[in-house]
Amino acid sequence: MIDMPAPKDILIAPSLLSADFAFLGDEVKKLEAGNADWLHFDVMDGRFVPNLSIGIPVLKSLRKVTRLPIDVHLMIVEPDNLLEAFAKAGADTLTVQAEACTHLHRTLQKIHALGCRAGVSLNPHTPIDLLEYVIDLVDFVLVMTVNPGFGGQSYIDACTPKIAHLRNHYPSLNIEVDGGIKLDTIEQAAKAGANIFVSGSGVFSSPDYAQAIGDMRRSAQGCL
Repeated sequence: MIDMPAPKDILIAPSLLSADFAFLGDEVKKLEAGNADWLHFDVMDGRFVPNLSIGIPVLKSLRKVTRLPIDVHLMIVEPDNLLEAFAKAGADTLTVQAEACTHLHRTLQKIHALGCRAGVSLNPHTPIDLLEYVIDLVDFVLVMTVNPGFGGQSYIDACTPKIAHLRNHYPSLNIEVDGGIKLDTIEQAAKAGANIFVSGSGVFSSPDYAQAIGDMRRSAQGCL
């Protein structure tokens, strides 16, 4: 099981959804060389979100070519049915959508039993109150700062107070953010209390991944 950062440690997790899938292995090597901390792996089922993406075979292939932690975000209905398969394929973290889990407490227990870190993702409209009864099983919370399903969306400013609210309630919690995170938005999320940043086009639209990752890291660290 991977070590989790301290809440004051800044992690950059490029979202593979924005990578060039024709050269995915090469893209991962460039991210490693660029000092990425995690690889963010979005799984979409066309039901929980209106899109389809990558799944277990791709994860299994990637696990063979990288030692970076793979941060798997399950934007799917009935995630319990696939937790074991994703864990066996090489996931280091498994994040489920709170809105998709009928028995969230049980789901988080199962993730830990599989040897993975457990994350809970909250859509922009979802309040943080539901975390109160499962927080002892949560390794990190993923605050969606766009409506999930597609890359390249703009950051929703209304989510910034939500990040701050979460940080005030749980000072020792790792808070991940995903959606519209670029050099011009990472600062407001960091100031609010986020410390793990998922970025797709913010990294992959740059000709120099190392520069993009380094610039975002420095911007976030400057808010501490």
